Order: sequence, then C-alpha cells, then structure tokens
Amino acid sequence: MLATQYEEVVVDRLFAGNVQLIKALQPLVEAAETTLELDEAKRARTIIRVDAGSGTLDDLNWLLARGFEIMAKEYSGQRVLRLAKTVTAWVQDPDWSERSFGWVSEPPTDYVRPIQRIAVRCRRQDGTFAYGVLICSLSAEQVLAVLGRTSSQAADPVAVLAAYVTFYDQRGGGIETSLKGDKQGLGLTKRNKKPFEAQHILVLLGSLAHNVVVWARRWLSSPQIQRYGILRMVRDVFHISGLLRFDASGSVVEIVFNQEACLARSFLCPLQALLALLRVVVNLGET
Repeated sequence: MLATQYEEVVVDRLFAGNVQLIKALQPLVEAAETTLELDEAKRARTIIRVDAGSGTLDDLNWLLARGFEIMAKEYSGQRVLRLAKTVTAWVQDPDWSERSFGWVSEPPTDYVRPIQRIAVRCRRQDGTFAYGVLICSLSAEQVLAVLGRTSSQAADPVAVLAAYVTFYDQRGGGIETSLKGDKQGLGLTKRNKKPFEAQHILVLLGSLAHNVVVWARRWLSSPQIQRYGILRMVRDVFHISGLLRFDASGSVVEIVFNQEACLARSFLCPLQALLALLRVVVNLGET
C-alpha cells in the first residue's frame, strides 16, 4: 500500500503465490490502520484506491462500513457488461479518442453507503469494446477538489465524468511507478530468498530503502531533485563522490563533496541546514 501523495510505502506484506488481492485486501488495510493510527475520523478522510482485483461487493462494502472513501473498479465481468448496457449516453474522452464513458443508470442498492458508478469502454484493435465500471463514494465536488480543479466544473456533466475517470487513472500511476523505480533503482529483482520468512524480511528492507530515498529527497529540498525518481536518486545523487572526515571518537565532523559534481551545489545549502544541529560541516572543499 502506497501513500500516493507523498510516495511512502505504508504497508508491504508478502503472501503465498496463490493468494489474490480479494483475500489480501482486508489484512493490508488493517495493517495500514495500525501503522497510520487511523481512527474513525481519520478513516473518513482516507481514500482507498484499488483496481478490479479488490473490487468485489464484499470488499468494497467492508471498506465503506469501516468509514473509508473508495475509488475502485468492479470485479465481476458479468456485472460490468450488465451495468454498461444501462448507460443512456456515452461521452467521448477529450484526451483519448478510443475511450468513452457514461453514468450507470441502475441504482446501487447493494452498497452500504451511497456510491457513484461510471462505465468506461475502450475500443480494441478489432473494433470491439472492452468495458469496465468505476465505483466511487466521493461527490463530484470532492473529486474535483482532490484533482485541484475548480468547483465550478461540477456544473459541467462532461467535466465531472472526466474527473472521475482521471481520478481512477491516477490510482495506478503511483504504485506502478514506485514498483518500477524500486526494481531499477534498488535492484529488488536481483535479490531473492528461498525461505518465506527470509523473503518477507527482504521485502520489508526494500520498503525501508524506498522510504529512506523518498525522505532524503524531501530532506534535500532541492527543486531539481524533487523531480527525481528512485533510480535517479540512487544513481545520480547517492553516487556523488567526496570525502568524510572524522574526529578522534569516530564521529563524522565534515562532509566534502566533489566540487565538479553539478548536483552537489544544488543540495549543499539544504544539507548544511539539516546537519547544522549535529555540528557537521558540509562544503565543496573550496578555499
């Protein structure tokens, strides 16, 4: 589970190879509740965004009953096709000519709280359509606010539909980009353990490494570095050459960066401020 706003891994668990998300969702969410200390008030301000793998009626009702807001995708293929047939008007996606969407007109009576449902269809190469149904408990105003769009768009039916679909699209970007960055930057695919417990520890160490890189990017607070992913942080930032100087007790007292490294100057001042309380001098070795 990834906190997409600030890219931290909240919970990382290893399951047996035959365990699908419909069996893993509730343990993951309960673990996240513990990690983040989510009480009832905090759960009401937390949006769980998942794909079709955990879009079962039971899972979504469990999340809604717990007080979470949801942005999900319908699990049942048969239900998707039935609901798509209830769309009375399809709207062309303004950003993708092969995609359109529309409101599901069938009332969502099976859910424990009010939800919105949007059918989405994408044209395949053979001319037929692939369908999906999005399920969201947020109002149009809330979705627009999360996306940073003006509340006036709530009066535009097309803008509202596009906002819901865009909000779902953003679900995948964070976690998939994170996994790709960790595999490339941290080399996670190159390390595996045969015992289940050992592999689980390796997974947790990978999450710790991911979070440390994310925190370091924030600590350095350089506008240039804020745009870097995991791979560039490890490859370009963490590999800048330099010298460490220690005192008699073995504590670091000075960090000297290679002044020829272009990135060193961009985070010199933030690192100086960060280490000032520890009385560690940071410079470029200039006289």
